[in-house]
Amino acid sequence: MLNMLQFFKKSGRVRADQKSLGDPTEAEYSLFTGGALPGSTVSLAVALTVPAVQSAIRLVSEACATLDIIVERRDGENWKADPNHPIAALLESGPNDWTSTFELVRDLVATALTHDRGGVAWVNRIDGEAREIIRYEPAHATVDFSTDGRQEPSFKINNRAEDARNIVHLRGPFGRSCLALAADAIGAAKDMESHAGKLFKNGARPAGVIEMVKGIGDDGLKKMAAAWRKAHEGPDNAGRTAILWDGATFRPITLTSTDAQFLENRKFQIVEIARAFRVPPSMIYDLDRATWSNSEQMGKEFLSYTLEPWLRALEGALRRSLFLPEERGQYRIRFDRDDLTRADLTDRATAINGLIASRVLNPNEGRAWLDLPPREGGEEYANPNTGSNQPGLGHNGGPALDDQTEDRANGPE
Repeated sequence: MLNMLQFFKKSGRVRADQKSLGDPTEAEYSLFTGGALPGSTVSLAVALTVPAVQSAIRLVSEACATLDIIVERRDGENWKADPNHPIAALLESGPNDWTSTFELVRDLVATALTHDRGGVAWVNRIDGEAREIIRYEPAHATVDFSTDGRQEPSFKINNRAEDARNIVHLRGPFGRSCLALAADAIGAAKDMESHAGKLFKNGARPAGVIEMVKGIGDDGLKKMAAAWRKAHEGPDNAGRTAILWDGATFRPITLTSTDAQFLENRKFQIVEIARAFRVPPSMIYDLDRATWSNSEQMGKEFLSYTLEPWLRALEGALRRSLFLPEERGQYRIRFDRDDLTRADLTDRATAINGLIASRVLNPNEGRAWLDLPPREGGEEYANPNTGSNQPGLGHNGGPALDDQTEDRANGPE
């Protein structure tokens, strides 16, 4: 057997990969820590059972995935949509036979929020043209970074090396996921949630200490304890009247400041988790301090400071992997943010009308904002509210007159 191994090593048929645990992957963390987050005893699966964590991840990932993806072509100094490009058709019909574009974007962002190595998808090219985009679970994708300071990534999928040009790679800042960076806050929230469950499951009412005037012995103590638990422990027995005997007295236990503020501590952990994921607390349903005015402002900040960085990172990752190097200067991918900034119909109509009247938009551009098709003559930049530009008005802004009536009104030449 030894001679056979030496033969394969000399012939180059056996290649040994040397791995270092100085920068372990999630799979290696799981192997040695049981899936715990770095610096915490909370596993990824347990962290996702905290409602605030789950809600924050869904909020960011699903908000990104709801936006339309547009392929644009450079036209001089401007960019114009090119729905006929093969990449546009691929994203419109679905990246593969079993995944929608919504699911692809949602899962890429969710993986980047929960795994240090980020979300990975492989682009299947045939004759240089992208035909499929397939996302892989973190356990099947390996991302290694160069150690020379450039942080150039190399990729393996199912232990097969892949060209980085065919990989869509999305990761968070600092080289760590939001979930890992918030491990301690998530662990505290989970501990308090578990404590609350045990409190309501096993809590005794009333709570305190029974003081005896004389000793009752071990057997008597066991019988008394069993009778007390049977009479007063559990949610069904809460609030029942306690009956004491042999001069025994009941002394309630004073709550500590932490016990008295247990609910406030739990609420604070929700805010702490929201802070870690950069989402407004009101958007994960912590509405204690939410008002109409500050909720609207927090919604705007969510678009600018939470979603925008992820959308920019997504656009760059998709552009780098879906277009060939010679195409990248002429094509780009853009998420349509307009869906997230839409106000109610009345405010939207007022804004569009004002932009058309000030000649910032033409009518067809305003119709496009409402997902309406263009109309004939709608390319002209004119104010429809003044002069002859308004339908049904004459040259001086009055009611339109027929030719004979207008000649009589103007008098003889």
